[in-house]
Amino acid sequence: MEDVALECRDLDKAFGGVPVLKGVSLALEAGSVTALAGENGAGKSTLMKIASGQVKPDGGRVLIGGEPLPHGDPQAAHRNGVAIIPQELAPIMDMTVYENLFIGRELRTRTGLLDRRGMARRARELLDVFGVEIDPQATMRRLPVGLRQLVEIVKSTSGGARILLLDEPSSAISEREVERLYAVIGRLREQGVAMLYTTHKMEEIRALADRVVVLRDGGLVLDRPIGDITDDEIVHAMIGRELQGFFPDLHAPGDEIALQVSGLHVSGYPRPVDLTVRRGEILGLAGLVGAGRTELLEAIFGVRRSTAGTVTVAGRPVRRNAPAAAITGGMALVPEDRKGAGAVLTMNVLDNGSLPRLSRFTVAGWLRQRSRGRQVGAAMESVKLRSRGLSQQVGTLSGGNQQKVVLARWLTGSVNVLLLDEPTRGVDVGARSEIYRIITELAASGMAVVMASSDMPEILSLAHRALVMRGGAVAGELAREDLSSPHVQDLIFRYAAGLNPDSAPAPRHTEKEGR
Repeated sequence: MEDVALECRDLDKAFGGVPVLKGVSLALEAGSVTALAGENGAGKSTLMKIASGQVKPDGGRVLIGGEPLPHGDPQAAHRNGVAIIPQELAPIMDMTVYENLFIGRELRTRTGLLDRRGMARRARELLDVFGVEIDPQATMRRLPVGLRQLVEIVKSTSGGARILLLDEPSSAISEREVERLYAVIGRLREQGVAMLYTTHKMEEIRALADRVVVLRDGGLVLDRPIGDITDDEIVHAMIGRELQGFFPDLHAPGDEIALQVSGLHVSGYPRPVDLTVRRGEILGLAGLVGAGRTELLEAIFGVRRSTAGTVTVAGRPVRRNAPAAAITGGMALVPEDRKGAGAVLTMNVLDNGSLPRLSRFTVAGWLRQRSRGRQVGAAMESVKLRSRGLSQQVGTLSGGNQQKVVLARWLTGSVNVLLLDEPTRGVDVGARSEIYRIITELAASGMAVVMASSDMPEILSLAHRALVMRGGAVAGELAREDLSSPHVQDLIFRYAAGLNPDSAPAPRHTEKEGR
């Protein structure tokens, strides 16, 4: 197989005696994209780290161009043309684009000084090859995540990388940035670069991959051309079972208003926001990255400053800019960044589950351990948390189970309004289905849910009603019947981009707030 760029043969790896990879073999061909799928904890990241020389396998080997790669030597992998683009990017934020592109291989003048003009000019040439419009003089901090990611890809390939390992590159970027990413991947394919691309999104596998490889419990269970397999077969290989009813049926909401936001002026945005949510209703917040969805949820909860307006929960006003008052009033927030602002990864499940209502479990400064364990345990059981028990460190759980911990810890007390920010970001397909079930069951119990999501199917399938945001304000409203329209995605984009929604292909139906 002379077109094989990288080959993994019989890779084994265990951590603490627990097998993570079990005899995994796969080949990456030049000029092709291999999708690597599997639930969180299936071994995908470990496989990538071994292939890029970051981790030594316990058995097996990696070959590049038919030659063995030294184990645990990332520099050797780099010299042999292997580059990894991790999910958590680490550019030097206060340096410019061109400085990041040329770090470690700077261009110099004849006198030995840095050739900044030459590097900026060359950076523009490299970016133009991929059709990426980025100012080489801009600092990385000024770029959105999607463009930082593209800079990292250009940096790797311009440095000679012929094998690119991409770890969930679209998990934190907008749909417009995803289109740009797809175009760059298409150009890399034309240049003969071999790519391994991990993703939880079936539409990405179908749009990009030539082959799909599935890991389950550390073993390779599927390796087939994308044209020879259905989506259902891929999902079944990932989770080992049929996934019936991926999006649960919605229950009809009640008539009572659970949350009313009036004239809420979020700091940094020019226009106030008004919205209402009924008991049992799931209100979706759609929009492009930077539309202000996260900021609105944080302002409602009080962790982001608002300068005017009122927030009322179950008929009672809640003091603005006061998260403690929001919690007392029956609000809960599940943030977008579960690792940075949600779970404390170094603490166990019990301690994480106690955090929002610590005073509930203390008497005179002493923890009531038995009561705490009982209530946190019941909350975790209600979301079907998969763990070794309440003493397990949250950082050792899969992404989906970490998210369950962040959500379930609010269920140790009364919640009238649940605010969810990107509830399934970085969560595998099996855990997504379980989280969707939890959300709809909580709504069915009478909880009002406000869910911000960049995942269009989530908005269309889970929301009773959706608001499209732009510039921190509500640009449009869609009723349940609108969300089932065949042209709804075009309509949402028009609202989000500030275009005329009346020119959308489908007739538009709107509802008044709180109907």
